[in-house]
Order: sequence, then structure tokens, then C-alpha cells
Amino acid sequence: MELGTGSHAQVVALVPAHNEEAALPAALDSLWQQTRRPDRVIVIADNCTDRTVDVARAAGAEVFETVANTHKKAGGLNQALAVLLELLAPHDRVLVMDADGALAPGFVETALRELADETVGAVGGIFWGEPGHGLVGELQRNEYARYARDIDRKHGRAMVLTGTATLHRVDVLTAVAAARGRTLPGPAGWVYDTTALTEDNEITLAIKSLGYRCVSPADCWVVTEVMPTWRDLWRQRLRWQRGAIENLRAYGLNRVTLPYAVQQLGMGIGVIAMWCFVLLTVLTAGAGYTFRPLWLVVGLIFVAERIVTVRRRGTRAVVLAAVMVVEWAYDLFLQGVLLRSVWDSIRRAEARWHHVSAPVS
Repeated sequence: MELGTGSHAQVVALVPAHNEEAALPAALDSLWQQTRRPDRVIVIADNCTDRTVDVARAAGAEVFETVANTHKKAGGLNQALAVLLELLAPHDRVLVMDADGALAPGFVETALRELADETVGAVGGIFWGEPGHGLVGELQRNEYARYARDIDRKHGRAMVLTGTATLHRVDVLTAVAAARGRTLPGPAGWVYDTTALTEDNEITLAIKSLGYRCVSPADCWVVTEVMPTWRDLWRQRLRWQRGAIENLRAYGLNRVTLPYAVQQLGMGIGVIAMWCFVLLTVLTAGAGYTFRPLWLVVGLIFVAERIVTVRRRGTRAVVLAAVMVVEWAYDLFLQGVLLRSVWDSIRRAEARWHHVSAPVS
């Protein structure tokens, strides 16, 4: 892994991959199609038993194979970055991208422009769900569309640097590694905390703790996988939610983590409010039906909000939102994930990593 030197800021793309021979070509093609192409594209092949290495090389990428890695994605990135950061200049950039995603053509160019601001530590993507997988896929795409809208309304201020694609500053990554074991959680010298369940959420907290901002511009979108089954979705979200809780526990309550703690509290209040609504509905129905115009208006406002927030996705998304009861059931599903995550965190139950590989055509 050799890199040239000079004043020109290099962009090196790292693509962690575990058995991703089916999805990898689309991810690499999206890198080659960038308006500002990366100077190097390196696939981090982690314990692969399929043709990931061959597919990567055939597509023109370099390959870094992990050695005895037991720490999943974070461990693979740490092994590659331990070599790479020694070869890069502080002003260079590192793009970390999932092997099952596809970047917008202007992603790198836009992210580089954002990183010209010295207060910005990293630029994350805004993810959109891939097509397919029936109702469970459609619900996830609506959810992602609302998340993207929320970020846009916050002028690109990112709560989490998505693991699907984030452009980092080398000097910031080096500072994170230097702070591990001292002012930041995690093993000393590593960029990513291998004890964290969600490396993207944790690295966001780390970068913000060093005083930098994290942003997600509207033009930095990326198409990512959606979970194909309810079981897969449950496992994915359980890891995400449990990881967020564990990260807050590791960092403690401070100026950086306060908004995240408030968010978790708000979600908990939402669970209580939802079930109070269900209970009130049952009690009201049992007492006999009485038409209340006020509650009709309130209900219509809720429906309108669901429709407006996904209207950019088209007719199918709007119809699904208008039905209301389907997305309401989806919200109950996510609340179940939250409750299980809290319970598992209290019990200190062992958390499990869940990986879904795309089928090879």
C-alpha cells in the first residue's frame, strides 16, 4: 500500500467488505463515476470466503486483506488505517464506504468542498433505500426519506455520520486515534472503538468530542441496502439501538452527548404516549361512540404530516403513508426494538452482529 507525496490533497476510498461479491461491483462503479474520482480505492477484504477479492481486483480496486480480525468492520478499518495513516498527509482525505452502497456522482466533490471549512471534521452521506423487498422494504424507504428531510431542515447538521459513506479528514482521524484510551473511549491508538456495536455512531461522538462539526449535505446521498425480512430488520435495528445506548453509557452525559440522551428520552416518552393513546381509544370505544370533530382534525393533521414527509418518493409512498395504520404498526415494531434494547442493556446481555449478504446472480 504505497502512496505518493506532495501538496495535492489525496482522496483514498476504503471499502470494508465481508463476502460482498454480489454487491461490490455497483459500489466500486459508483466510485469510478465520481465527478472527483478517488486517487485510490482499497477494498478491505475481511475474512471473505467468496470471490470478493477477485471481484475487487477485476474492478480495478486494490485489496487489503485483514489478518486474524475478530472485530468485524471496525477491526478491519483499524488494520487498514494503521498502515494508511502513516502514508498520508494531514490534509488528505479518507472515504469510508460500505460495500453494499452506491454514491451520488457528486458525493466526493461536494464533501471535499464542505471539508474546506476547518470546523468540519467529517462529511456523512444521506442514505436512501434500494428498491425491492416488498412492504418491509417500502416502509424502510419511507423512514429513510423522512430522515433525509429532517437533516435537510437542519441545514445538513448530522446527528450520526452514516456508515454507508463518510469522508474524513486525516488529521482528525489521527487525533481520534491519539485520544483513545485517554479522553475518548476505546483501545489506545485505534481510530475505531472495537468495543462499540455501532462504529458510525461512536466515531461521530468521538469527532464531536474533539470539537468538530459533522455535516450531511443534501447532494451527498447514497443508496444503501434495506433489510429483506422482518427478522433481519429486527436484528439490524436491535444492534443500532443497543449500540446508541451503549455509546452514551461509554461517553457519559456531557455537552456532546446531551442531545443524544434527550433523543433517547424522547423516544421513550413516545412509547408511553403511543400506548396511552391505544388505551384511551379502547376505553373510549367501550364507553360508546361519540363524534368529536376536534379529534377528527387531529387525526387528519397526523395523516397530512405522514404524507407530506414522503411525497418526494412518489405515489406508492404517499398511498402507504395515507393508510396510516400500516406505518403505525411499523412504529410499534420500532418501539419494540427500543424496549428490547433497553432491557438487554440493563441485563448486559451479549449483543450480536448481524450481516446480510446480497444473493449472487
